[in-house]
This record gives sequence, structure tokens and C-alpha cells, in this order.
Amino acid sequence: MQARGESGRKIIIRPELPSDSAAVVKVIEQAFGRKDEARLVERLRAEGDAVISLVGVLEDGVVGHVMLSRLTAPFPALALAPISVTPDHQGRGVGSRLVEEALKQARARGWEGVFVLGDPVFYRRFGFRLDLAVGFSSPYAGPHFMALPLGQSLPASSGTIAHAPAFVDLG
Repeated sequence: MQARGESGRKIIIRPELPSDSAAVVKVIEQAFGRKDEARLVERLRAEGDAVISLVGVLEDGVVGHVMLSRLTAPFPALALAPISVTPDHQGRGVGSRLVEEALKQARARGWEGVFVLGDPVFYRRFGFRLDLAVGFSSPYAGPHFMALPLGQSLPASSGTIAHAPAFVDLG
């Protein structure tokens, strides 16, 4: 998928390749200012829990990354985390385009919902809702835990959500 950012530069959103690994680690560490989320991504990959992993590429290389991983839920669902954009490219639409493409691919692959822990202001623009996640039991439940149906509605309104084991060690 190609789109233009605010500056008119072409942003290419594509699947992460094995050769992108070092660049993805760098993007994540720059975005979060620590190594925990990069280790999370590496573990999700190694343990087979990464389902969709995309990068955002500009002329100067990989500047963004998003991952959707398996979680246990009452229906086929994914966790969106982490989403990372280098600080010098934040606020330019790279993160939004990554999320949009990841959700599009999840829908096309038959997943029924996505859960995220994050800023409601940012995630509402994609259709994530706090009220849809309230009935689900999760260690991440609270005012920043949201759900998004990938069809007309979520197939269940309550149950237990369990993220992949790699999330347990996230600091």
C-alpha cells in the first residue's frame, strides 16, 4: 500500500521481511525510549504468536512498525501492540496508515476482533471503543483497554482475554 504523508513523500506500508529485523528493533527502541517493546516483538515472532507485522518505509528506510498477535478470546481475535514510529516521523500519518493496513489485513484473513491498550483519542479514529471491552476480563482491563469488531459486531460481549505469553514480561 502506498500513500502520501503530509510532506507529500510516499509512505510504503508492506509486510515486514526478515531483513527488516534490525531496522524494526531500532524504530521500536527510538519510539519507546527503551528495549522492552523490541524484546516483546522478537519473542512474539520467535514463539509464533505474531500474525501480522508491517513496516512503514520512506525514502530514508523503515520509520514505522505495527504488529498484531494472537490472543485467547471467546472468538478469533488479535492484540494490536506495539505500534512504533520514529520520533522524527511521528504526527505525519505513518502510524495511522500502519494501523489501517493491519486492520484491513486482519479483516481479510477472517479475524473477528482486535483489542488494544492505548490512548483512546488515537484509537477511536479506527473504530476502537472502550465500552466494547468492558465485559472482557484481562490483566489490561481499564480506561485504556479497547476493542474493535472487524465485522458488524463482536461475536461476544464478555469473556476472558489472554494475550500471548510474551506480554507477561513486558515492563
